[in-house]
Amino acid sequence: MEHLLKENLDIKIFNHLFSEDESNYFFRSLLNEVAWKQETITMWGKKRILRRRVAWYGDSGKNYSYSGNLLSPITWNENLKRIKKKIEIVSSIAFNSVLLNDYEDGNVGMGWHSDDEKELGKDPIIGSVSFGVDRDFYLKPKIKSNNDRVKIMSSNGSLILMNGSTQHHWLHSLPIRKNINERRINLTFRTII
Repeated sequence: MEHLLKENLDIKIFNHLFSEDESNYFFRSLLNEVAWKQETITMWGKKRILRRRVAWYGDSGKNYSYSGNLLSPITWNENLKRIKKKIEIVSSIAFNSVLLNDYEDGNVGMGWHSDDEKELGKDPIIGSVSFGVDRDFYLKPKIKSNNDRVKIMSSNGSLILMNGSTQHHWLHSLPIRKNINERRINLTFRTII
């Protein structure tokens, strides 16, 4: 485990928390068994359909809203429960929901944002699990300061645990990488209050 600490940044990185066999198994099962849907978001008053597919799973009643979308949870499936149990053991956090993102290839990314919606409470802890191709993941402070950007390689079977006030003070992104032709599935575990 690697622990990154900077001003208002607290990140724990568990590379290869899941073995290669586990990671490949979960990647295939999530790709085929999750109820994926195409994401539509509202930006600057206009609706846009994105290439990224998403799914929202969780405990009953744990609704989540962002970018003009209100998501009602689908009941946990067995593989999501297994992944959740493993990350809860290493993080000591009880998560009650997960947003899954399917990045078909490097042409699909995620711009700068933070997971600080009101449903997540004051200092939300986000557990980000990745299966599939390795992708670089960046963080930068919301307010310009002397802090440099932080680059983390999000590898197959890894867990990136974003703690403390990280979501209130830092943005993160998954940049587009046109040279990547493989798929990545990312799960961001959350606790809706």
